[in-house]
Amino acid sequence: MRADFLDLGIAETARLLRKGELSPVRIVEAALERIAAGDAVLRSFITVFDEQAMAVARASETMLRAGHDLGPLHGIPIALKDNIATAGGRTTAGSKVLADWIPTEDATIVRRLRRAGAIVLGKTNMHEFAWGGTSANPHYGNVRNPWDPARFPAGSSGGSAVAVAARFCHCAIGTDTGGSIRLPSAVNGTVGIRPTYGRVSNHGIVPLAWSMDTAGPITRTVEDCELVFDAIAGFDPRDPASVRHPVNRMSNKSDVDLRGLRVGIVPGYFFHHLQSAVENAVRGALDVLVSLGATIEDVAIASIEGNISAQLTIESAEPSTYHQRNLRERPGDYGDDVRTLLEAGEMMLATHYLQAQRYRALLRAEFLEAFERVDVFVCPTLPFTATKVGETRVVIDDGEPEDMLSAIMQFTGIASLTGFPSLNVPCGFDGDGLPVGMQIIGRPFSEAHLFRVGRAFQQATSHHERSPDETPWT
Repeated sequence: MRADFLDLGIAETARLLRKGELSPVRIVEAALERIAAGDAVLRSFITVFDEQAMAVARASETMLRAGHDLGPLHGIPIALKDNIATAGGRTTAGSKVLADWIPTEDATIVRRLRRAGAIVLGKTNMHEFAWGGTSANPHYGNVRNPWDPARFPAGSSGGSAVAVAARFCHCAIGTDTGGSIRLPSAVNGTVGIRPTYGRVSNHGIVPLAWSMDTAGPITRTVEDCELVFDAIAGFDPRDPASVRHPVNRMSNKSDVDLRGLRVGIVPGYFFHHLQSAVENAVRGALDVLVSLGATIEDVAIASIEGNISAQLTIESAEPSTYHQRNLRERPGDYGDDVRTLLEAGEMMLATHYLQAQRYRALLRAEFLEAFERVDVFVCPTLPFTATKVGETRVVIDDGEPEDMLSAIMQFTGIASLTGFPSLNVPCGFDGDGLPVGMQIIGRPFSEAHLFRVGRAFQQATSHHERSPDETPWT
């Protein structure tokens, strides 16, 4: 059983903390008890900072009682993907190679969260070095989906999404290169945003593919996601990819009127090669947006079909460059799947990589031109719901199994390649009760607008209010 207050969002929890009806100590105690009861099955954490989290919770409570309020995240328990450096706390990146790494300083995103009063419960499990979409980890165990522990949680930030969906914490930070925040958010029924490239600092985060990597929050509601995003976004001189751009703090919560919103779809691509449950849920979500005042426009993106190939090229070449030395000196310390991918990346020609980068520029230009006609694009986050743990192939719409890694990137690669912000919002369930997510993609630095659309959708629907049956894993 879970304490009822673990179901509350960050905003409501913050209100109760300030009224004295809840305390950081009580919340963290309940969260740690729940992790202890359920995570032996779900394997969402690699490391839990029990003692440290309780010490911070007691200090947070003292500060609140003294009237020293750090903001809406003060006293809120969060988790961090284990490729994000924490000073004095083990950071493995889900690997054997970094199994004993204890960073001496926090990543920028961690410093900002601590400064905002958040309490770090621990580090979440992930696909090794973030290079994969299943969160099947040979070193720390396979992460499992709380909606059905026989199913995968997607990845690579699978542990972060599971921890939020299972009510182990109010928020977890993930990283997203080819879809690693949005994919697990979709199959675990959580909200997750990939910010505009350069909007959130990567300093102190173990890289996968540096020209696409970014970090962002995974939460249960759009409102919570925006609260956390506001705390972590902003320029960082220690990250060479960081962009100087004003951060639009918390958009108007009461603005749920979508009249005039122009929603773009690419009909020959967005609704092709989908499981029927996914198509039905996303089309139903579009109907909701129309009922709130939006209009739907078909948009042609001439070069969209090449995005999976380009993404796999870049996401092979750049990780192999980063891991080149360890791959030669310690090949046996890598899991079989990740080692194979890294070795394949070594075979990429410079011409392959450069052509993929040229394609990125073309795709970005085509979408920027399309954004003169529409305000956002809406599409599925991935074309299928959660598959069984351990499967590497998936059946989508023709009865023939296909490679999961390429299939899983069908829609998320668009924002990854262009650097645009993209928000996953739960939009339904399949016949087995497994979550479906839709992706809302915006022009650069339009996160506040995406949050507005997502929040309006959640105020009109109840998908995000459902929680998994905990019986199989507690």
